[in-house]
Amino acid sequence: MVGFDETAKEETAPADLRPGFLGRDWALLGALVFVSIPGWRAMAGVWSGVDHYSHGFAIPLMALWAASAKRRTLAREPGQRDQLGLGVLLGVLAVYGLGLAAELVWLAGLGIVGFVAGGVLYWKGRVWLRELAFPIGYLLFMVPIPDAWLAPVIVRLQLFVSTVGAALLQFFGEPVLRAGNVLQLPGGEELFVAEACSGITSLVTLIPIGVFLAYFTELGLLRRALLVSTVVPVALAANLVRVLITVVVAERVGARVATESSLHEWLGLATYVVACFILLGTGRVLRRWWPDSGPLPAS
Repeated sequence: MVGFDETAKEETAPADLRPGFLGRDWALLGALVFVSIPGWRAMAGVWSGVDHYSHGFAIPLMALWAASAKRRTLAREPGQRDQLGLGVLLGVLAVYGLGLAAELVWLAGLGIVGFVAGGVLYWKGRVWLRELAFPIGYLLFMVPIPDAWLAPVIVRLQLFVSTVGAALLQFFGEPVLRAGNVLQLPGGEELFVAEACSGITSLVTLIPIGVFLAYFTELGLLRRALLVSTVVPVALAANLVRVLITVVVAERVGARVATESSLHEWLGLATYVVACFILLGTGRVLRRWWPDSGPLPAS
């Protein structure tokens, strides 16, 4: 009877409370949390200071929600400690330390994601790491992209918006001239297509939303890829419409009202919301034309 009671107790106990998670494990977990604090603070500074990274605050919460969707599957898998995870943590610690020392926020951010992956592997094993691959990988969207990589993209987006915008305005009879990234209005006023108007904010913030929607609402890699691929044209088109409306308003009531009033901010928010609804609509169209053949793997 004693042996039976002990077995039942072990089988019904939560995986996290079973023997094996020792004091040194709690100490290691606490050390990882403490060490990662400077990296979180550095990333939070970027999120709050750069418009196209403001979504970074939401990414950990969305990743946590995605992980919670796996709770039933993980409850059936107690997990098994994998010593390879300890090696991963040590390697990531070196990368993370280099990022902090060199003030490379993106590298420190990658280190934090590595801490999460290495910790799951070390304490719970490869099955848990595989099941949590999407939530952990989704954390990469909170990591700021290196400026050297993003700057050329912003320049090309500015040129695209100014070129296509001027062409469309001229097509519809608006006498607008373009000089580089500057749109010259008939009254002599000029509108500069700045970085904020390039569409980079819509692009960088809509991609995580598209990936999240694709993972939880679509079946199969191809259908998910189709939904995510619509993010780029939707983001660019929405931002282009915003610029066109701004130019038309500037011609009618003045450039100052069009660019420095709350109207400009509300217009940007409205086009972003519309872009989100277009993504949702695209997913619905895909599901109607390409019916589901089984349950969603993320459920």
